[in-house]
Amino acid sequence: MKRLALLVLAAFIGGAAAIGGYKMLEHGNNNLTLAEKQNVLFASNPTNISSTGAVDFVQAAAAVSPAVVHIRTTFNSESSDSGSPMDMMEEFFGGAGRGKARRTPKAASGSGVILTPDGYIVTNNHVVENAEKIQVILSDRRKVEAKVIGRDPNTDLALIKVDATDLPIVKMGNSDNVQVGEWVLAVGFPLDLQTTVTAGIVSAKSRQIGILGREQQQPTEEEYEEYQRTGKYTPKTNSAIESYIQTDAAINPGNSGGALVNASGELIGINSAIASQSGTNEGYGFAIPVNLAKKILEDFKKYGAVKRGYVGVTFQELNADVAEDLKINDVSGLYVNDVLPNGGGAAAGIRKGDIIKKVDGKEVFASPDLQEKIGRLSPGDKVQLTISRDNKEQNVAVTLRGDASIGRPKAVLAAKTTGTTIDKLGAAFAPASPALKARYGAKYGVVVTAVEPGKLFDSFDMEKGRLVTTVNGRPVNSARDVEAALPTSRNGKTTISGVGPNGNYTISFN
Repeated sequence: MKRLALLVLAAFIGGAAAIGGYKMLEHGNNNLTLAEKQNVLFASNPTNISSTGAVDFVQAAAAVSPAVVHIRTTFNSESSDSGSPMDMMEEFFGGAGRGKARRTPKAASGSGVILTPDGYIVTNNHVVENAEKIQVILSDRRKVEAKVIGRDPNTDLALIKVDATDLPIVKMGNSDNVQVGEWVLAVGFPLDLQTTVTAGIVSAKSRQIGILGREQQQPTEEEYEEYQRTGKYTPKTNSAIESYIQTDAAINPGNSGGALVNASGELIGINSAIASQSGTNEGYGFAIPVNLAKKILEDFKKYGAVKRGYVGVTFQELNADVAEDLKINDVSGLYVNDVLPNGGGAAAGIRKGDIIKKVDGKEVFASPDLQEKIGRLSPGDKVQLTISRDNKEQNVAVTLRGDASIGRPKAVLAAKTTGTTIDKLGAAFAPASPALKARYGAKYGVVVTAVEPGKLFDSFDMEKGRLVTTVNGRPVNSARDVEAALPTSRNGKTTISGVGPNGNYTISFN
């Protein structure tokens, strides 16, 4: 009996010591990063989820679902630029298009993923952008107010915070280890339904779809008003980072900001967009890799904004057609078009015409291969680039610099002759009516009133009635605007953009 009492006493003391140690460690965790906090938590509470083998996702779904939250936002009904969390998808992939994007709702919803027990939640920038009020509905049905810690349109990420404790969390995984063909789960609140779990596979990695860059380069109302006054408009530089994980797990409006997890229940991506002509799931969804998100979220937590480092070059992806145009032999890599003054690339000796072949020893085939890697780094960090110059490869160490220290060269802004005229287009234009612009939510635009058979517009199937909003990056509101914008562009190519029943479109040609 005495021995049993001693055993009970020893167990009690051990338990109290463990709890006390955990509480001391918890109080000392305030200076840890989000990932470090998670490592401490999961070291103390290891998970043994294994949903592979018999393709059983029960354990992973049960572990993740409580930590995926429903986010409801309220907007100023007079705002002209904010929209529902899925407007971004509708604009780019079809469906309602700009018409819905500019008829601002009074309320909208999306999803979020809890990362720490004290209430840090990751979601999409477009879920909370311009929101006057953000309400988070937890798994226990509590409603709590959230505040924005930081937002980044360049990656479509946001970090918000709720005043709560002991919340369930999702363990962050390693998106670099994700493989094409791997089983994944999408967890969120689609179509205003309660927590929904869908399964699919990773169908591609490092996917660039152009949605963030196009949104970023749309002229603001102030820029358009300035253009109307002066006739001048300088296209914006595209600084968006897109390197999506593509999946066929069903993702719908409302899934934005929700979790993409692997079969072990680890967060590998933040669901952001869908490829759809109807505005709902038709096969492919896109998620922001968690390894890119880690750096962005940590910057939000420390600074409230992203501290981004840049190589300081502009480039284009190489393929057989581009190589033929440039009269070079390389058909893969990134061809350097310009080197920005005072940038890390200029300091490292990178030149126009160099071809970036590797980043930190890994081959580069497309823009996301470089952009995602650089997007995880900060000003002052170093990266090793392997470049090809005169058909010889060499390694170059580049120290990244912040955007404030990088000057934009005149060559980037200098206009190049396109040789395009309205006659070459084979089209006639007239100012778009207020009703047509309101239908698509456009601030400006011209309507195509005639198309001549056998000429450029005819070859691109640009039929009568099509709304054109910009020519070579300049807003157009009359045939005269089109005529003035056609002769020159930044790269010598003619680019025409607009919006129609199937969403935004862009055509580009020499």
